[in-house]
Amino acid sequence: MIAIDLCTFDPGVAANSPAAFAAVVVDCVEESWDNGADLVLLPEFTWVGLEPLVEPRTLQRVAEVFWGEVLPALKSLLIRPGKAVVLGTVPFWDAECQELRNRAPILVEDRILYQDKLHLTPWESDFSPGTELRLWEFAGLRFAVVICLDIEIPEISTRLRGAGVDVMLVPSATETVLGVERVDRCASARAVELGCVVGVCHLTGKADAGLIDENVGRTAVYFPSQAAFRDGPRWKESEIYESGSQKQRLILDPKLLEVMRRMPLETNPSLLKKMPAFELVRD
Repeated sequence: MIAIDLCTFDPGVAANSPAAFAAVVVDCVEESWDNGADLVLLPEFTWVGLEPLVEPRTLQRVAEVFWGEVLPALKSLLIRPGKAVVLGTVPFWDAECQELRNRAPILVEDRILYQDKLHLTPWESDFSPGTELRLWEFAGLRFAVVICLDIEIPEISTRLRGAGVDVMLVPSATETVLGVERVDRCASARAVELGCVVGVCHLTGKADAGLIDENVGRTAVYFPSQAAFRDGPRWKESEIYESGSQKQRLILDPKLLEVMRRMPLETNPSLLKKMPAFELVRD
């Protein structure tokens, strides 16, 4: 079994410095680990909550403070054998390309990985899109982090077909219930299409920052709708929260994924080896 805590996060926490803000995040992660979670997922733009705590108040300065000061301190606290955390997302300044990325730092035992957002919303005009979807291993499972709008893009699901992804983690930030629905309804579709488990968490609350001034969200988990998962709930969505930080625990039995993949006679789109060619015809 693997236990994953999906955490909403309110970036409007009381903090008077980047170090104090980071301490709140660390407490959230360590509490989950100490209570039995193997992996913790935090929402998109968690670290934009640093914006009112830095000068000048720019996304590039947030990037400099996080990657230059905060993350080095976090390494000694959040690198733990048998544990992993997706630390939401944070701006990253790519000095070589002179571009800003929306990047998810991922700490997996003694490894530090990352995932950039590939598709950007209209108000992410300061960012440039990433170019790689990275797969990584933890606890014998294959993971992908798919950030917010990326889960709504069916071409990503098509690209992942046959890649053997077991778990998709979706850190998200949305201002309205409509954004929550778009992300979560598409996450459910990805679980069906790819035969994987999908966990989602959203940002909540208010922050004195341009990108994340107001946020609503929830936690959600989606399993494949296949016989191996018949005996348990195949999706669970929390209520929608306007503020505060909440957690939902996802318990995954890897054996159920193995059983599902050994059932080729069951209707299961994730097991299709080759998509049939077809043409779009307008009558």
